[in-house]
Amino acid sequence: MFLTARSLFMSDAHCASDAASRSYAELFAQLDTDRDGKIDVAELKAGLAGMGFTAEAGDAQRIVTMGDTDRDSGLDLNEFSQYLQEHEKKLRLTFKSLDKNNDGSIDFMEIKQSLADLGIKISEEQAQKILNSIDSDGTMTVDWNEWRQHFLFNAAEDLQEIIRYWKHSTVLDIGDSLTIPDEFTEEEKTTGLWWRQLVAGAMAGAVSRTGTAPLDRMKVFMQVHASKSNQISLVGGFKQMIKEGGVASLWRGNGVNVIKIAPETAIKFMAYEQYKKLLSRDGGKVQTHERFIAGSLAGATAQTAIYPMEVMKTRLTLRKTGQYSGMFDCAKKILRKEGVKAFYKGYIPNMLGIIPYAGIDLAVYESLKNAWLSNYAKDTANPGVLVLLGCGTISSTCGQLASYPLALIRTRMQAQASLEGSEQPSMSRLVKKILEKEGFFGLYRGILPNFMKVIPAVSISYVVYEYMKSGLGISK
Repeated sequence: MFLTARSLFMSDAHCASDAASRSYAELFAQLDTDRDGKIDVAELKAGLAGMGFTAEAGDAQRIVTMGDTDRDSGLDLNEFSQYLQEHEKKLRLTFKSLDKNNDGSIDFMEIKQSLADLGIKISEEQAQKILNSIDSDGTMTVDWNEWRQHFLFNAAEDLQEIIRYWKHSTVLDIGDSLTIPDEFTEEEKTTGLWWRQLVAGAMAGAVSRTGTAPLDRMKVFMQVHASKSNQISLVGGFKQMIKEGGVASLWRGNGVNVIKIAPETAIKFMAYEQYKKLLSRDGGKVQTHERFIAGSLAGATAQTAIYPMEVMKTRLTLRKTGQYSGMFDCAKKILRKEGVKAFYKGYIPNMLGIIPYAGIDLAVYESLKNAWLSNYAKDTANPGVLVLLGCGTISSTCGQLASYPLALIRTRMQAQASLEGSEQPSMSRLVKKILEKEGFFGLYRGILPNFMKVIPAVSISYVVYEYMKSGLGISK
């Protein structure tokens, strides 16, 4: 008859090593359902689900990868036992770090204090909810056996990774933002899940930008060509573009816009990791404000690297039929006629725009999400997709309202050579000129199609990202 998970691991913490080895062997025998002397990912995943162990999605794959020393895609008894022994040692250290009064158990105030020591503030209610998810005997405290039972087959090894697990499984919020690159655990880096997520994100961005490309081109068209004396309506602008180059012209500039996603995403991720290391203190613990600064710097670094492609995207978007044969022809003509400096026109307003956009987007997103959690999430684990999409849409809109004038200035500077007269004023002179000729609202020319693309862009990106994660074997 099958043994329960609890009966296998409720022995005294100071039991002899041979007793622990027997315990591992008994558990191994239960999980090795095909009796081939090896546990693969499928067996581990099915076995853990059937025995009631708590594990995050993808943990079975990470555990096999980390314990598989001979790289044969499975764990034999020795590898299985060795992994559990090492994992228990790390869990014991984490447990002791939470047990502030050294009484052999953890209460919710100790959890609250431990997170506060890391700069993460949570309420007593949130700490109690975390404790309740581990407390199996209803004593309102967690002893070592309960802790080990709960995390034995969870790949989280230290407090930082366990906090990430709590964040996803409870209402605990530690300040994630859509403007900051997501963080990957060491297990995700080791098992290769990080690059799959980056690929999924890049593909989602490509499909999303392609789907909303006509609105993006309309925005750029209105930003550059509209004025008080030459008003361009949304419908009139589309008619004009279709008349000049056909329906396909609505996607001009989309090719380079899609191509730059992959390098921009990769650079942002790599730069984010490096900036975190430079900014972090206290043994590598990264505080919320440090994550925000690292994310902003990573975004600026990525933008600096791919900015010439931004300039080409604007020129290709505005081109007339036959003006450029493609991306390389565009780059060649810009270089020949205007020099290397032309590839960084509008760079200063672009960098200045990152500050208000990222800051406001982060603040509004976190405020909205926290407000929803405090009012409606008493009995639910997380806000859910629709709530997060709503928070993201509103925060992005607020960020764009603050930074849009700088984006318009950037676009006009990028497109200067394609405008009549080829006048090339400085940023300050361009702002003054727009205010004189078009008024204050001239700084928001083209914002309507920009707003129109926010919801479909976010929605398309989310749907494609989920399908790509499934196709690449990334568990939810």
